[in-house]
Amino acid sequence: MDYIVKFAEGFMGLFNTGAETFVSWVSGIVPQVLLLLIAMNTLINLIGQKRIYSFAKICTKNPILRYMILPFVSAFMLGNPMALSMGKFMPERLKPSYYASASYFCHTSSGIFPHINPGEIFIFLGIAKGVETLGLSTTPLALRYLLVGLVCNFLSGWVTDFTTKYVMKQQGIELSNEIKAVE
Repeated sequence: MDYIVKFAEGFMGLFNTGAETFVSWVSGIVPQVLLLLIAMNTLINLIGQKRIYSFAKICTKNPILRYMILPFVSAFMLGNPMALSMGKFMPERLKPSYYASASYFCHTSSGIFPHINPGEIFIFLGIAKGVETLGLSTTPLALRYLLVGLVCNFLSGWVTDFTTKYVMKQQGIELSNEIKAVE
């Protein structure tokens, strides 16, 4: 009987833990993401959707702008996960590649810009602790992390372009290469 009672308590404990996590999200990250979404949409409306789409068209023509500059600026200005939402201005064919590049920027920039992804700063701080133990500054490490990230994240987006083309050919589908403006 004790085993059944412990199992029932453990089973209910699982849901209690889930409820506590949900409540922490509702009072923590959900309002933050909601306000970032409101801020981003406000900024888009102030600038004008036509200008944003024009900028997106310029960025989609050049892989360096598409997978290096735009994801970095998005991560810096919007943080994680809102930086990924800028992909809505990309044509369907380029969305997987933008996502690949932008999602990595939310990680590799945290050493020098911790506001981008504060939940993962512990990774950089763990490495930085070893550098500090040697009596060295962590700033060069953070800059190298950022610069290597710029190159690797660009490559990630670019390689995903080729992967997307391969999968489209394999599956016999064609994703649109036109930006669909949302009016």
